[in-house]
Amino acid sequence: MKKNAPAVFAPGGQNLCKACGGIMEPVAVWVRKGGEWAIIHRCKRCGKLSSNRVAADDNPMKLMSIAMKPLCSPPFPLDYIEEMTALMGGDGRMR
Repeated sequence: MKKNAPAVFAPGGQNLCKACGGIMEPVAVWVRKGGEWAIIHRCKRCGKLSSNRVAADDNPMKLMSIAMKPLCSPPFPLDYIEEMTALMGGDGRMR
């Protein structure tokens, strides 16, 4: 792991927060310049965020699951999509 990495690996592969020792959980992925993916982790104890590049042995299905989470659980009820589309000038119908 890099010297300046914000989290350290504990025995058993658990990611621990350097600030408080809390467990870091993956909450999102993002794409770095050049197309490399990175995982954003949030500490369950203090809320600190950190970013670590994706490793070759990371589970691709788990990464896709993390990436899709915001689309599967939007911050509004899915029933409002038709109404919002109509308000934005579309016909509002789901196809």
